[in-house]
Amino acid sequence: MEPDPTIRQTGEDALVARLLPLMPSNAFLVTGPGDDCAVTRSSGNRQLLLKTDCVVEGMHFLPGTDPELIGRKALARAVSDIAAMGGTPLHALVTLFVHADRPVSQVEGIYRGMGRLARQFGISIAGGESSGLPEDGLIISVALTGEVAEGKAVLRSTARAGDLLAVTGVLGGSFPTGHHLSFIPRVREGGVLAASGLATAMMDLSDGLGTDLPRLAAASGLGFRIHAELLPVRPGFTAAQAAGDGEDYELLVTFRPGDRERVARLAAEHFPETPFTVIGEMTTEPSSALPSGYRHFN
Repeated sequence: MEPDPTIRQTGEDALVARLLPLMPSNAFLVTGPGDDCAVTRSSGNRQLLLKTDCVVEGMHFLPGTDPELIGRKALARAVSDIAAMGGTPLHALVTLFVHADRPVSQVEGIYRGMGRLARQFGISIAGGESSGLPEDGLIISVALTGEVAEGKAVLRSTARAGDLLAVTGVLGGSFPTGHHLSFIPRVREGGVLAASGLATAMMDLSDGLGTDLPRLAAASGLGFRIHAELLPVRPGFTAAQAAGDGEDYELLVTFRPGDRERVARLAAEHFPETPFTVIGEMTTEPSSALPSGYRHFN
């Protein structure tokens, strides 16, 4: 009998695949596990989005980081996923895991940071939970709801062969430059692209293009081709870092080649300050090689 594999040996994507059959659903669930958010039926002509995310000290931020930036990032990560579905964020529940010897001022700073971002996007922080930790550390988990017009949520699984691939913003160097703490979730950009009906698939780039793009391609049953010379690279970094660093929180978008000019006009009109760059296309052939992005449990 072979030994039971460890989580490290299995990897995040394979672990999720093993867990999916253990997750029941009901008639209200429209889109379940495997996308940036779950989509459920709601009232009227809106659908409800559900998302949960967390930040862990030593992984998503370093000890000594400004508490307000920690709180901001904890909420902004979940908001970025709502944006990737083309939705509007609504209500947050916050669970705080912290060692009892941490100063109260650190917790207050975390909530000030979350509060500032929440007010920026019209989000209510509706409650949550707190728990001590047996050893020193800090973890924040955020559950966030959002909404989107019925039938307008943009999924990872709906790209088509020949679609063009584009990204918002610039990529690479997010952690060393501090961008991972100060990024602005692309709610406006995602909402415009979803409402237009031109985006065929969309997701946010949290683990890096080299990890997240293969996930979108696999969900859509396709391959992809990236033109490295087209990648919008943050100054001072390389195309390999743009593909592999992660923590960018930009949008990865696909659309039909014939809509290229319409999408460009849409971007120029509604979010002219946000770069929007075509970097490749979806294919039926095996995917082109990319430097791997972040892999949980590795």
